[in-house]
Amino acid sequence: MGKVSKFLVIGSGIAGLSFALRAAKKGQVTIITKKEASESSTNYAQGGIATVWSNEDTFESHIEDTHKAGAGLCHADTVDLVVRDAPARIRELIEWGVVFTRQTGKREYDLHREGGHSRRRIFHAKDLTGREVERALLVRARENPRIRIFENHTAINLITRQKLSSFDHPGVDEVLGAYVLDRNTGAIHTFVADVTVLATGGSGKVYLYTSNPDVATGDGVALAYRAGATIANMEFVQFHPTCLFHPRAKSFLISEAVRGEGAVLLNRAGKRFMEGAHPMKELAPRDIVARAIDAEMKRTGEDCVYLDIRFKGPAFIRKHFPNIHETCLSFGIDMTKEPIPVVPAAHYQCGGVRTNLHGETDIQRLFALGECAGTGLHGANRLASNSLIEALVFSHSAVQRASTAYIGKPRPRIDIPKWDPGKAQEPDEAVVVSHNWEEIRRTMWNYVGIVRSNKRLSRALDRIELLKREISEYYWNFKVTGDLLELRNICTVAELIVRCAMQRKESRGLHTTIDYPYLDDEHGRKDTLVRRTRF
Repeated sequence: MGKVSKFLVIGSGIAGLSFALRAAKKGQVTIITKKEASESSTNYAQGGIATVWSNEDTFESHIEDTHKAGAGLCHADTVDLVVRDAPARIRELIEWGVVFTRQTGKREYDLHREGGHSRRRIFHAKDLTGREVERALLVRARENPRIRIFENHTAINLITRQKLSSFDHPGVDEVLGAYVLDRNTGAIHTFVADVTVLATGGSGKVYLYTSNPDVATGDGVALAYRAGATIANMEFVQFHPTCLFHPRAKSFLISEAVRGEGAVLLNRAGKRFMEGAHPMKELAPRDIVARAIDAEMKRTGEDCVYLDIRFKGPAFIRKHFPNIHETCLSFGIDMTKEPIPVVPAAHYQCGGVRTNLHGETDIQRLFALGECAGTGLHGANRLASNSLIEALVFSHSAVQRASTAYIGKPRPRIDIPKWDPGKAQEPDEAVVVSHNWEEIRRTMWNYVGIVRSNKRLSRALDRIELLKREISEYYWNFKVTGDLLELRNICTVAELIVRCAMQRKESRGLHTTIDYPYLDDEHGRKDTLVRRTRF
């Protein structure tokens, strides 16, 4: 039967850990995570968590800001749920031991303002919010005897009833668990659970330049798609406007909060260019800022633009942005004396596995939380700092639904076979994996980036389909490795992004195409959906 628990959680960021902490009150929880438990997108989140907190703010204002950023595609019931439940979830984080920054010498919390927000409502732990949240949640999870964490384990495929049952009795499908690779030993284990939760984060590594950590390879979306779940709105990839531009920086993000404190964007000539791009200038929603930077770089032929916050003074900068300041210094850039070179980079996946208000997918016993989920909160563009609070709200709702609908309820027994490697051989050429990985990421960056066209999307799909066939052949002929599984997943997600983008015949939010440069409110205000036949 393999490893059995009430709940199987795939991923160890804020979504997975907060779900596990609540679910542990209902039964045994198993968390699998493909690197160390702390290696997640949450750990790298600098900015903060949005919630209405001060007397000067209102739920209605946060709701309006979210809808404005989402460009007409946010689901109203989801926005209402998240915004109104957010303060309770922040209090819960504080009870769990998360230490947020307070105003100097005061008990009040120091609330930031970020792009697209009309009020200061961003809770933060200086500029290392994600790390602080991850620290506190991991401490509590490791202390809980009902939570087991399997590090360096990667999910290969979800186990579904229909794949194991007769074709003559399709019925309603449900997830029984997952086949999982132990990356240390190469062994493949069967994990069985009453409820399976995808909390795997985003898919930034599909692109050549990203602010995401190496683990962000779209695993949850790919797993769900292969199992037959509906995927929504994958064309809406948020490019963060300001990633540090340096050959050795890899993927270091310059937080939205820097612009929230008044930093301005300059071209190489020192001229500010956001003034004519949007009334909110540098505090415009991210899609607008990213497109403006992209256009300025194309106009000038430069490799980057510059973010300038020198006017705030060294003391303010070191106090409010210690990690950003120290990291920039390590690359020879002193942000107290010179502007920071920045470029847009793939940052956040606004679509994902379609869920209801409880995080439940259209396959029974399968939930999706956090960045891998398509809840409808973000619409066509995520409002800054709405992601971590979304994960908290939906993990709370998901535990309530899962425990009442599935835990302790009988279901027909089914024999789950062990993983069968067939005649798979030891991998012979790792260069095949690395080469295909590089080609997918360059294809996506060149053809499915900030600005798209029909021709670019068609070219991208042709190349990805060819690569998919090569990867599939390699997958079936050789024993699986962690790198191969990630390659397979980014290829799947790349295809989903392209297919969703080809469906949307307009420019809306994060999807901009030169062939359809305008909004089409008559036909465009609907989700783009992709679903794979399960057999």
